Amino acid sequence: MSETATEPPIDPRLLELLVCPLTKGPLRYDRQRNELVSEQAGLAYPIRDGIPIMLVDEARRLGEDEAIPPELRAEGGEDGR
Repeated sequence: MSETATEPPIDPRLLELLVCPLTKGPLRYDRQRNELVSEQAGLAYPIRDGIPIMLVDEARRLGEDEAIPPELRAEGGEDGR
């Protein structure tokens, strides 16, 4: 049984209000993993039963390949180098 298949999508209005508790920066919603991602902190906060768990201790560290959204990776490295 897949956890993401039963999880409701996050309300876009809620996403506009939430910020990373560590950096106070913006978050993006990763629909595949059902997480809120903070690029600045390199953390992904889980969403359980439709509720974002905004605790640093509960967050997953992003891998190097996850730090940049897939849309930007496909365009060929807009990383400032």
